[in-house]
Amino acid sequence: MNHRNSNIRNQEGSGMLPNLPPGSILLKIRDYLEESNIPTFRFQQLVNSLQHGHERFEEIKELPKPLREQLSEYFGQTPLPLKIVKEQSAEQVRKILFETRSGAQIETVMSQYRAGWTSMCVSSQSGCGLGCSFCATGTIGLVRNLTEDEICGQIFHPHWQTLPDSIAFMGMGEALMNPHFFNSLQILTTTGYGGISSRRITVSTVGVAPKLEQLVKEYPQVNITLSVHSPFPEQRAEIIPLEKRYSLTENLSILDRYTYTVRRKVYLAYLLIKGVNDTNEHLNALVKLIKSCSRPELFHVSVIPYNESFKMDSFYQAPAMDDVLIFVSQLKQHSIHATRRQQFGASIDAACGQLYASNLS
Repeated sequence: MNHRNSNIRNQEGSGMLPNLPPGSILLKIRDYLEESNIPTFRFQQLVNSLQHGHERFEEIKELPKPLREQLSEYFGQTPLPLKIVKEQSAEQVRKILFETRSGAQIETVMSQYRAGWTSMCVSSQSGCGLGCSFCATGTIGLVRNLTEDEICGQIFHPHWQTLPDSIAFMGMGEALMNPHFFNSLQILTTTGYGGISSRRITVSTVGVAPKLEQLVKEYPQVNITLSVHSPFPEQRAEIIPLEKRYSLTENLSILDRYTYTVRRKVYLAYLLIKGVNDTNEHLNALVKLIKSCSRPELFHVSVIPYNESFKMDSFYQAPAMDDVLIFVSQLKQHSIHATRRQQFGASIDAACGQLYASNLS
């Protein structure tokens, strides 16, 4: 039996479990048990066993052997939707290449910080259709959206042998473009299923305005990171083509209302690219954008040095670390909260913008 921590779990309640989103494997199992007149507590036992690292029905000894055999015959040996194709490791980071039952591939990254806590970078799509110019995932195009089971399956897969302290939707794909994303949040945050505190979840987005509006209304305690990368609309559209549909101004307006109402910090990701968006003009325009908001002190700029990827042309270059630190320092001089994002795994293409899901030797 794997020993898995419970750092990100809420206190589990008792009694009937809440409703599940339609389409999830857990709902199918629950409905099957109900139709078979199996007592409700058997489903709770099954959920608890999956949370504690059991991968196959036959391993769930809390269930009677005939029921385990019945479930295996009907649903297959495991309810888990992902299998491991490859694993890579570097200092403080592990990256797993998963494959879905349909053959789509995704990558998931677990980072270990020296302070002792862990964070998992989760994918929401196989590939991505947005074509951001800095991102290796975008060169694949969109293969397909992940289901809620495939999203949650990355987190609860027993191979990790532990649960992360926090979860970030910063892997492959744009979470807010996936219609199954909100179902996955429902599973992750519902007591009795995922039971994960919303405050331990971060959603990174390039800015899908209608869905961002939905996110801040339905999950106001989830942490939000909006990718900026340039304060100038024309240049931002070259880096993030979705700017032409949902502008930075429109997305910032949503976050402006959110910070004013909820009084929670939001993050602005700024990928610093040498000779592209690292000038004083860019910095001053970024400062002006933030200070135009009602609560500028609640906007935190996360400066990320550009990461070169094995699947990207060398059109962009990484800035010198001194230049990154100067950019951060100058933002602070303008009374803007800013830090350089700590990154791991560039050597195994596990850092920001590098995920590609290629089964390479």
